[in-house]
Amino acid sequence: MIDLYTYRTSNGRKAQIMLEECGLDYALHIVDITRGEQGEPAFRIINPNGRIPAIVDREGAGGPDSAPLVLFESGAILLYLAQKTGLFLPEDEKDRWRAVQWLMFQMGGVGPMFGQAHHFRRAQTQVEYGIKRYTTEARRLWGVLDGHLAGSEFMHGDYSIADMAIYPWTARYDWQGVALEEFPNVKRWFEAVGARPAVAKAMAINLAEAA
Repeated sequence: MIDLYTYRTSNGRKAQIMLEECGLDYALHIVDITRGEQGEPAFRIINPNGRIPAIVDREGAGGPDSAPLVLFESGAILLYLAQKTGLFLPEDEKDRWRAVQWLMFQMGGVGPMFGQAHHFRRAQTQVEYGIKRYTTEARRLWGVLDGHLAGSEFMHGDYSIADMAIYPWTARYDWQGVALEEFPNVKRWFEAVGARPAVAKAMAINLAEAA
């Protein structure tokens, strides 16, 4: 059993999609970041950085007799679950690293830049410089995705954790000032990923109200 600590953010959805895709048993624990629950001492024991998501694998990394594994950072969680299950990362070493590079593209580019676009575009106090800077960068990254997906069904090879990492961020396209029709290759990919039962289930769960 895995305990998942999360909330209804794009990063929070990533780990949940992977757990659903792998068919792993997990218990969902809501950390309401709108109420500052991520800063409470009990959660800081799990993640000293006070961010979601985080997991506790009660069986640990070495099987039933090992100590529980506590892990934070969504990219690390995806990589761990891929290794634990042997799923959603290519077996070939070169292909595996090419998939991982797109996971890192999300971690270092899509997540931070889309997140800043969300912040400035939706802020009560509008700062034109911030809106322009991060909307422009978000659109540039959409262009990178669209160009890559023109020649690839998924981010690399078969569907992988790279797709799971990027999808929840693109689901907020309206927050980024983007219309899917502007990026037809991303649109095709977005619809294919969103149609997967595990993805649809994970995205549909109300993470503000789940017990």
